[in-house]
Amino acid sequence: MTILVVGASGETGRQLVDQLLKSGQTVKVIVRSPEKMPESWKNNGLLTIIQASILELSEQELTDIVKDCDAVASCLGHNLTWKGIYGEPRRLVTDAVHLLSKAIEANKPGKPVKFVLMNTSGNRNRDLNEPVSVGYRIVVGLLRLLLPPHVDNEQAADYLRTEIGQTHPSIEWVTVRPDTLIDDDQVTDYEVHPSPVRDPIFNAGKTSRINVGHFMAQLIMDVTTWEKWKGQMPVIYNKMEGK
Repeated sequence: MTILVVGASGETGRQLVDQLLKSGQTVKVIVRSPEKMPESWKNNGLLTIIQASILELSEQELTDIVKDCDAVASCLGHNLTWKGIYGEPRRLVTDAVHLLSKAIEANKPGKPVKFVLMNTSGNRNRDLNEPVSVGYRIVVGLLRLLLPPHVDNEQAADYLRTEIGQTHPSIEWVTVRPDTLIDDDQVTDYEVHPSPVRDPIFNAGKTSRINVGHFMAQLIMDVTTWEKWKGQMPVIYNKMEGK
């Protein structure tokens, strides 16, 4: 398989790329600063590094990049700095999802391309009746007003959910919703649910970035995992000890 990963320079994106390379997959990454990539990547024949900002690529350039890809994964996110949160581009994730989807469509692939989007457990799946508390509604309302990245995450997921939908001829998708992200050195046991089983605001769980990368890689590589979750927004948690 050939997989394009955007947001590969981020902590979770790196974990996804590592998982794919270890499994022998051919990977392309679009990064602005290749010098920040691990040295092992630069000498890996399975990896193609494209130096660019995804939002600055032309339609034709992006169409050519995804032409031979069986899957596209986005681990894009906003840096946790003042500029990253309140500066441009405020619609980084949404615009990237839109551009990548259009590029896939332009190629008219013979079979649907898998699109895996990393998102957040704080974003509800509005295709389902996910119960939320009054406190959650108040906090999320404030986040929409005060934190542009939250709105960006919502709109990116909604684009796949409503614009691409469940029967698109060229694209199938899964939006992965981790809870509070933490670092870990190894893949550990984790659990995946169709909807949150904890309040993501007042009773958040934890999800290691390496587990998110592992699950996203499994979605891309394993047919059974993909068929189980395609068109959904699964929530992933680290498995609690003693549970």
